[in-house]
Amino acid sequence: MTESSLLEPHDLPARWRHKRVFTLVDTRFTTSFFLAAWQSWRDDDARCERLHVVAIAPLDALDEAPSNHASPLADELARAWPMRVPGMHRLEFDAGRVVLTLAVGDDAHALISSLWLRADAFRVDMTDADRTDDPRRLCKALARLAGDGALVRIRAREPMHAPLRRALEASGFEVTANAAAPDALSARFAPRWRVRRHEPPLACDTRTREAIVIGAGLAGCAVSSRLAARGWRVTLIDRHALPARDASGNPAGVFHPIVWRDDSVAARLTRAGFLDALHRWRALEAAGHDLHRSDAGLLQIADTPEDADALAAAIARFDYPHGYVQPMTRAEASAMAGIAVARGGWFFPHGGAISPAAVCAAQLAAGAGRIATRMNTEVARIAHDGHVWQTFDAHGNEIASAPVMVLANAHDAARLAGLYGQPTRIVRGQLSVLGASALDALRVPVIGEGYAVPMGARGTLIGATYDIDDSSSEIRDAGHVENMERLEGMLPGLSLTPGEVRQGRVAFRCVTSDRMPMIGQLADESAARRDAHRLSGAWPLDLPRMPGLFGAFAFGSRGLIWATLAAELIASKIEGEPWPIERDLAESIDPARFLLRALRHADFGPA
Repeated sequence: MTESSLLEPHDLPARWRHKRVFTLVDTRFTTSFFLAAWQSWRDDDARCERLHVVAIAPLDALDEAPSNHASPLADELARAWPMRVPGMHRLEFDAGRVVLTLAVGDDAHALISSLWLRADAFRVDMTDADRTDDPRRLCKALARLAGDGALVRIRAREPMHAPLRRALEASGFEVTANAAAPDALSARFAPRWRVRRHEPPLACDTRTREAIVIGAGLAGCAVSSRLAARGWRVTLIDRHALPARDASGNPAGVFHPIVWRDDSVAARLTRAGFLDALHRWRALEAAGHDLHRSDAGLLQIADTPEDADALAAAIARFDYPHGYVQPMTRAEASAMAGIAVARGGWFFPHGGAISPAAVCAAQLAAGAGRIATRMNTEVARIAHDGHVWQTFDAHGNEIASAPVMVLANAHDAARLAGLYGQPTRIVRGQLSVLGASALDALRVPVIGEGYAVPMGARGTLIGATYDIDDSSSEIRDAGHVENMERLEGMLPGLSLTPGEVRQGRVAFRCVTSDRMPMIGQLADESAARRDAHRLSGAWPLDLPRMPGLFGAFAFGSRGLIWATLAAELIASKIEGEPWPIERDLAESIDPARFLLRALRHADFGPA
């Protein structure tokens, strides 16, 4: 059976016709099937507005970019082929209207269970299964993701047909005969009883596709850009005269993933954010925007020699490709940096430094015509009238209203939303710009206990202090000294003096107690507290949510890494599209996680 013939039972042109979003899940990725679906979509004048193909793939499927497919579409896929690392990889084509999300790893069942989406069709390959395999787990997973009427096409050997039929019917599917394809089963999701605890995601129920975004830094500009790309009209509000004035206004920022001894949630999340940011930035650069992005990589110096050895072993154990990260001895790191370093570490070939303000400007320019900015505007209060969200100034005058609102204004987001338990704190960060110094020989950005970013004729940026709950914007000599001392711990023998400081800058980070960001739909905390007893054993999907209210804040020092991924996750939630990351990762950054912990422990102190 050809790959393209597998499109026929789903009757895709008829099923996606006039739909806004159509989602096809493929449990065993093959290039030819994706290309056939993509070409079919292109050939159909009545196609859906956005086609999502979500496919499961083993890690070794990423060893090489697709080849031997002589077509322009295959060439596009090869150019977008992701790095060989596990996780979710989102690739976009045809101006973002065709989206391939690859869920990559060596446990296919776990990957399917990690997805969160509403599927319109499934392609399932079980040709390797035999009588000893139990299909019930798979069929339950499909039922958890299936939209009403979703079609399933399963290839399997004949001995598996009877247990598959029973498992499908027990999970809410109606199996249909298909005499023309004896090696396949077809079924339609039409449950006669409730078969799942939670309904898969749907788009926000709005009459108009309009949104308000509060905060014009990295988070707010990224969210505005992703919504505008989907056809939304966005009102972007900020208290400053121009975008990117707070922490996003720093002269440069470093970007890199986290690599540690285990593949923790933080490591997986920063990897996903790092790869998504690279994808978004490259698209902006291809459109002609200069993001002032360095291109020589980034070097991280280990805190101790033992850490350097442990990370080298972890990099080998995880089999990360050299294009992602490389272990470095002290000698190798010194040669890479151009100056002596204190210890070995690891090198990120695609890490580096970039201008946050240039990123913000490019994102707003990409959304021109759909993003209206309201600068010099302070939002004192927000409210929901049952239909739309409203913003008000200090005098009670309405600024703007829309059915969807995204709070992307750092520490002030928690105040506007009235979040339980004051979950965020401010951290003052003072950075220093050095003039001519021994750092002039530095070839790449270097991070560790501190950081140093070569900026050419503008000097070298170093920093930054980490002053918790300090709201002073005063530039202090002690802060410059602290920055230099940290740097000398990484790069010994510099002998820097305060007289080399050309200028300083203070910005404020917003952090949570677990150092993870707040990204997603906000909970209806009043309703949750009223129903606290029932929700004492709740999971994130059980919580009542504020209709149309989302947050993207508390990024700490990782705004560059998390902003574009946060924007894509929020836009996907608003539109009811497949999530770009695994559900457990999304739950680790859910703004309601602190409320959830309080519910589980019956711990409600002062709000």
